[in-house]
Order: sequence, then C-alpha cells, then structure tokens
Amino acid sequence: MTGVGPAALAALALMTGLSQFHRAALGVIAPELSEDLALSPAVLGAANGMFFAALLLAQVPVGIALDRAGPRRTVGALTGLAVLGAGLQAVAPDGGWLLASRFLIGLGCAGSFMAAVVLCARWHQGAAMTVALSRVFALSQMGILLAGAPLAAVAGLLGWRGALGASAVLTLLAGLAWWRLVPEEAAGAPARRPETLREALVGQVSIWRLPGLSRVLAMHLVGYAAAATVLGLWAGPYLADVHGLDAAGRGWALAAMGVAMPAGLLLIGPVERRFGPRRRVVTAGAALAAAALLGLAVWPGAPLAGALALLVLLVLFSAFPVLVVAEGRSLFPDHLVGRGATTVNLAQVLGSALLPLLVGAVVGLFPEAGGARPEAAYRAAFAVLGLALGLGILGWVALPKGGAKE
Repeated sequence: MTGVGPAALAALALMTGLSQFHRAALGVIAPELSEDLALSPAVLGAANGMFFAALLLAQVPVGIALDRAGPRRTVGALTGLAVLGAGLQAVAPDGGWLLASRFLIGLGCAGSFMAAVVLCARWHQGAAMTVALSRVFALSQMGILLAGAPLAAVAGLLGWRGALGASAVLTLLAGLAWWRLVPEEAAGAPARRPETLREALVGQVSIWRLPGLSRVLAMHLVGYAAAATVLGLWAGPYLADVHGLDAAGRGWALAAMGVAMPAGLLLIGPVERRFGPRRRVVTAGAALAAAALLGLAVWPGAPLAGALALLVLLVLFSAFPVLVVAEGRSLFPDHLVGRGATTVNLAQVLGSALLPLLVGAVVGLFPEAGGARPEAAYRAAFAVLGLALGLGILGWVALPKGGAKE
C-alpha cells in the first residue's frame, strides 16, 4: 500500500478483525449461552442486535471524530470500551447484563471499520482504494475464523465464560498494537485544514444531500446484514437444532463459512475489473446471495452437505458490499471522507441491528420440540433474509444513480 507499511496494514486488519470476532462470537456458543442464561430466541437476537445498535448510535460522532481527531486517536480511545464490554460479557449473570455488555463492545468497535475506510481512501484513489480495502477486509476475516473452531475449542476447555474473558485480553492487545503501529497520516500526505465544530456539523448535513446516496444506503442496509445475521448468530443454532452438530462441529462449519468471506473479498476486485461495471457486479453478487438464502428456505430436509454448501455460498457471494462502500466513497469529497464513510455505514449498521431482531422474532414463532426449534423455523428465517436482499436489489437498481463513477 502506498504511503503505509506492512505493520500499519497488519494493525488495520487486526483491529477490524477483532470487530468481526465480536460480531460473530455468540454464534458458536449460542446454544450453551442460551441454556445457562435462560435466553429466548428473541433475547439472543437482541444480544447480537445490541452490538449493532451501539454502532448505529456512534456513527455520526465517530465520523466527525475521524475527520477532526484522526483514526489513530479515535479508535485508540474507543478500544477501552470494547475491552470493558468483553470483560463484563464473560461474567454476565443474565440476559440484561449480556445486552449491556454487547452494547459496550459495539461502542468500542464503532470506529474500527470506518477508520480502515478513511485510511485507505486517504492513501489510495480509484481502483487502488478498492483493492486496498478489500485486502484489509479479507485479512480481517481472521476474526470470523477465530469465532469458529478456535473459540469452540477454547470454550470446550474453559467454558464459554473463559473463552469470552480471553477475548477481552485479545482486544486489549489489539488496541495496543493499533496505537503503536498506525501513523497519524501516510508519508507525504497533504496537510488538512482543521475544522471548527460548526464546520464539521455543516459537512455532516451536506452528506445527506448528495445525489445517488439513497441507492447506496438501500443496498448497504441489507447487503452485509443478511449474511452477518446467519454467520454471526443463527447458523450455529440451525446446525445444532436441525443437523445435530455439537460445538466442535458447529465450529468447523462456521470456520468453512468464515474462509469463504476472505476468498470472496480477494476475488471481488478482479471480478469487478473483468466483468464490471461496479453496479452490475453488486447486483449479481446480491442476487446470488439471495438465491442461496432462498435455496435454504425452500429445500425441506436438506442434507448437511447441501445446507453447508448453501451457507458457504451465501458468505462467498456476500463480498459485494465492499464495492457498495467504494461506490459510496465516490460520492463525497476528500475532506468529508470520515463523515461520508460513516453515513454510508449507518445503513449497514441499522440493517445489522434490525435483521437479527427480525429473525429472532420469526424463529420464536415456532415452539421448541424436544429442546430444539423445528426446521420450519429456520426455513422461514432464511426466506425473510432472502426477501430483504431482494428489496435491497430493487432499491439499488431503481433509485437515482447520482454522479458516482463506475
């Protein structure tokens, strides 16, 4: 990456990877967590949704902070909240405590991904920015992998509380690495004029007036959230209830899904260059992800191999949101990059908060039988997520395109 060394790139990937880990950490331990804390499906969905609710509330102030204080100081300050939340999560005595802990973790992770977007946007232009961002996001998927088989293995040795306690230590180490390795600016970067608070707020308001923003927000609302809802929360219970997998089996299945995401991210740049324009690639990726979800919804009695194949394909095809981010970046000027990126991210965070709650409510409509939810509950959930992606595609195709570059 021009203007930044491999150590800074590693720190970017590590911090975004920890955010990914915390998003997905409940998936593999969800059955044990639910049993010990007596959580209903709705409360379990809310626990994951609280993470994204915190991200949502923090996006506007984080965007202003990224432009005014810089990514290094913003993320460094927020990481302390993530460490505190991860520690409290490990000692949660009930669902209410867990919800509060997840909210704190979400606040602590609120700047991680957008800091990476801001830095990549400042240090790269055009297609190079997409490539750099896709590489950082691909490396960050190590967090998803850690939330699969490794987390299951640690939970098997230490229990889910010990595993989540270890995540607090890991988050602290990642924060120290960020502070040590990420520079304030890339070498040779032009100086930026400091803004007053009034100018910062006026800049934030101007973001909402940009033509073409609505279609980006429509797709970003569901593009990432559909796959994240499955991978981060409901794939584990589905594989346990319908296919009878234990924690280790669920961990390996989630690890396979986790590998698919960086593979998709590393492929998305070459796919755009080969089959572009960007808007067409996004439409195709979203349609294929929706098809995987609908396949899970309409296939009664799907064998484990078939179900796992569709889950992996869902995650593989869901790499397209990085192109939606790049499309959004092309809408706003350089001095608004932090506020613009977080405004675009508001849609993703909102969808990631609401879809788990919606799916939890849908699954909860089906009573347990023998301690497990029926297959029909999960098929209904997959159908809802597929429909959500379909609506996102409609907005992406039908809403005004604005002046974004291909």
